[in-house]
Amino acid sequence: MGLLLASAGSIAFSGKAIIAKLAYRHGVDAVTLIMYRMLFALPLFLALAWWASRRPGGEKPAPLTRADWLGVLGLGFTGYYLASFLDFSGLQYISASLERLILYLNPTLVLVLGWVVYRRRITLLQAVAMAVSYAGVLLVFGHEVGSQGPDAVLGALLVFGSAVSYAIYLVYSGELVKRLGSMRLVGLATSVACVLCLLQFVLLRPLSAAVVAPEVIWLSVLNATLCTFAPVVMVMMAIERIGAGLAAQVGMIGPMSVIVMGVWILDEPFNRWIVAGTVLVIGGVFLVTRFGAAPKK
Repeated sequence: MGLLLASAGSIAFSGKAIIAKLAYRHGVDAVTLIMYRMLFALPLFLALAWWASRRPGGEKPAPLTRADWLGVLGLGFTGYYLASFLDFSGLQYISASLERLILYLNPTLVLVLGWVVYRRRITLLQAVAMAVSYAGVLLVFGHEVGSQGPDAVLGALLVFGSAVSYAIYLVYSGELVKRLGSMRLVGLATSVACVLCLLQFVLLRPLSAAVVAPEVIWLSVLNATLCTFAPVVMVMMAIERIGAGLAAQVGMIGPMSVIVMGVWILDEPFNRWIVAGTVLVIGGVFLVTRFGAAPKK
């Protein structure tokens, strides 16, 4: 069951790129699209935060301190608001396959941030594995630049910024996870991100921009439920059953599923460059996650 949950969660979460690309075909922009995604997701994550705060026997949980709230606000901004906005913005310019490969570099970014922030040593094997992963992304990126032009550079930079933002969330969320629990933290932090996305739309767009094609509404509902809320719950349940390490390795199915869905649903190209790049990225990230965090000095 743990393996099935991890696989389903990875595939569902990866599907958000496919849904976003389909929505862009109806003339919507990133600010409006992410607003609708978070509007429909907000009630679900508020319910998750409430449910996760319940204690057996009706005991009230410890109230959040000022430091807890500041942590939730900061992590909600970096891990879900900024990361989501940069990701959706980048998807306007690059293929779903390249987007997923860039985001899959996340464990390598966590490793680098661990070295910068906590001075955790990076082993030679981890450094080589990182080089292999980035070589795979550059291979696919170089081919895409040749076919799509300079817009691919902007798109790749935006998605890479999204990966960095989420890596910052992972590095700094450890203490709050211990205090609040993973489900409660995800529910609260994502609710903060939902509110920020709604405020962003109100500040940057006229209310008339909310009038979109009906297809955008239904795609956003699907994105909020099947590709945002459901994967969070499924992956957390999988981690409880098989552990974070194995769940992360099962998550390697994500990039492959995006390539299949991109070819099947979006008519994206499938060629030797994508195959070679995907093999390099997945192989490199597997070595990074397989051998865990580097030991401290």
